[in-house]
Amino acid sequence: MITEAYRIDGMSCAACSSAVERVTNKIDGVEHSEVNLTTGKMTITYDESKVTRELIESKVERAGFQASLIEAKKEQESDREMFEQQEENLSRTRIRVIVSILFALPLLYLSMGHMLPFTLPLPKFLEMDSHPLAFALAQLIFTLPVLICGSRFYIVGFKTLLKGHPNMDSLVAIGTGSAFFYSLYMTVKIPSDHMAVHSLYYESAAVVVTLVMLGKYMESRSKGKTSEAIRKLMELAPDTALLIRNGEEVTVPTQEVAVGEHILVKPGSRVPLDGLVVSGESSVDESMLTGESIPVEKKTGDSVIGGSMNYNGLMEIEVSHTGADTTLSKIVKLVEDAQGRKAPISKLADTVAGYFVPAVILIALVAALMWALIGGKDLNFVLTVFVSVLVIACPCALGLATPTAIMVGTGVGARHGILIKSGEALETTHKVDAIVLDKTGTITEGKPKVTAVCSFFEDMDERECLRLAASCEQGSEHPLASAIVEKAKEQGLTLEKPEAFESITGKGITAVLGGREISIGNQKLLSSLDIEADEEIKGRITQSAARGETPMLLVADHVIAGMISVADPVKTTSREAIRKLKALGIEVAMLTGDNRLTASHIAKQVDVTEIYAEVLPGDKAGIVEKLQKEGKTVMMVGDGINDAPALAQAQIGTAIGNGSDIAIESADLVLMRDDLNDVYRAIRLSKATIRNIKQNLFWAFFYNTLGIPVAAGILYLFGGPLLNPMIGGLAMSLSSVCVVSNALRLRGLKLH
Repeated sequence: MITEAYRIDGMSCAACSSAVERVTNKIDGVEHSEVNLTTGKMTITYDESKVTRELIESKVERAGFQASLIEAKKEQESDREMFEQQEENLSRTRIRVIVSILFALPLLYLSMGHMLPFTLPLPKFLEMDSHPLAFALAQLIFTLPVLICGSRFYIVGFKTLLKGHPNMDSLVAIGTGSAFFYSLYMTVKIPSDHMAVHSLYYESAAVVVTLVMLGKYMESRSKGKTSEAIRKLMELAPDTALLIRNGEEVTVPTQEVAVGEHILVKPGSRVPLDGLVVSGESSVDESMLTGESIPVEKKTGDSVIGGSMNYNGLMEIEVSHTGADTTLSKIVKLVEDAQGRKAPISKLADTVAGYFVPAVILIALVAALMWALIGGKDLNFVLTVFVSVLVIACPCALGLATPTAIMVGTGVGARHGILIKSGEALETTHKVDAIVLDKTGTITEGKPKVTAVCSFFEDMDERECLRLAASCEQGSEHPLASAIVEKAKEQGLTLEKPEAFESITGKGITAVLGGREISIGNQKLLSSLDIEADEEIKGRITQSAARGETPMLLVADHVIAGMISVADPVKTTSREAIRKLKALGIEVAMLTGDNRLTASHIAKQVDVTEIYAEVLPGDKAGIVEKLQKEGKTVMMVGDGINDAPALAQAQIGTAIGNGSDIAIESADLVLMRDDLNDVYRAIRLSKATIRNIKQNLFWAFFYNTLGIPVAAGILYLFGGPLLNPMIGGLAMSLSSVCVVSNALRLRGLKLH
């Protein structure tokens, strides 16, 4: 068995990706085929003795799409090309949408103005009653540019229809195409029959195409933002590395560095590739892997990760992994795979389109033939019946039902600081029954703060202890040092400048302040200074650690003078938010890279019983996947780069607004106010929006179900009137008005 990746061109919705999966999975010898609509990729595993690349490409082509093999070595290059192509396509689509709007608006003014209770100004040569042909030709002229801009709907729609895989494009193409060609037919009839001017539906074709194009453009923007997450992950690792070659420092492209070669990493620069430290010491920010804000101290023999940030030391590193084998590349792969495994949301309109379109065409044909063969009616009568059925079944309301509610719902969310990236995310959120919360930066503040200061000297109070420590720590860039300095400034303490300062990697700092030798650090620092803490101090240290704090010991003139505890405090809103989520019947779990002792302490504060501690990014995504296999719809809430694979794996990834760009780009929802209560509000908003969508779809189908038999002539059969296509168009418009009006009700929704 081999696994390959193919680029699939021509897909526009979930029905398209499902069609490609369906035809490729049916090939004898194919074990598994999966299509990622977001990235336009298909990953397929097959027996090469039974299946050839040519066979795969031909099957996809028969389904109406194009497949091209992506070579493994050039996959990242292919991704970059795809990103560039997406930007170009988005730019072209934006221009087409603007052009369509510019022509659709005057068309609407021209065609519908005479139906208003008051008169709109119009040139005399375009008046409908006195110059009907000019009136019709002007509408035709305004309509053609719109249809040209939306030509993709007709190309893809009719192509997939003929291939047996109709989608929403097919529905739009059939409905608007029928309205246009009927209007064109009536335009030709105007010279011999002036009343034909009352049966024009150019505006229906143009406005529907414009609205659907606008929706597709917004959808493409959301997809582009999702892909941006992968691009930013790729950009974490620098393009060049400082290679030591023949005793000299040479700057070379990162991809040219081989395993076993030595590279230099200077302070303030990123580590290019995974490797082992062979000389030097430093503090390295590995939050992209661990999610923890406190840097990791590195010394000879320790491993470092490509993409991590080196703070204050010069290190020589022996490269251990390059290319696709690096940790960062594996995280990129995790994000891509997790996005690919997301089950596409089943859009009711797309599903119905597969049956609705051929059913409507069949009804229209059967009705027309019945009247021609059995009823003995002329061509005008038969064509009126045929077009009436198609016009009243035009997918205007059906096409508006979901996107209007989605647009209003996302607008309501934005007003409340909840950014929803796609309609799929808004649709899925209401199903969530399990939420996994990352600890650092999500439940907690994500920034170390001083929680306690105690002095062990009778003649030194807590303020003096803090002042001494902060004065010495001013020269350090370590987050724990910053927390101590910030606390001292909050209390208005006057700090002195140390006469000497030295940072001891992995232990702390030593300084000379006012002639006194001051040291601040952990228990390793005490050992290096040959200082033994007494039982009372050891007890204080143990108690502090049990509370999830980091104890920092202050040593003055070789005697332990005090202790400063630093911790990442729980947000004030976290406990209340988790209580609300539990009240909805949602299972809440906490996920962290911290040790179990610290994790348990935080979990008790916010009343979470399900704890996953000491986990890495791959484990995080695996835990989400495990819950999914139990049948749960999972929401992952996080803020770090390390959360990106889990955010992508979950049905709904939610990023805290103050988190990393990668987390925000990987997520489906972004909470801008850094408040877990917004998770609860997002779920409430989703439930209300889904209810609104169902109501909209009911009205859309109600008009079609009621109108199609009437349009087919069932009332005329029993002596009633024959439905005029104009009445059918009015009914179609009324259904659209009902749908839009109902969606606008969401604007008054209260989420608190």
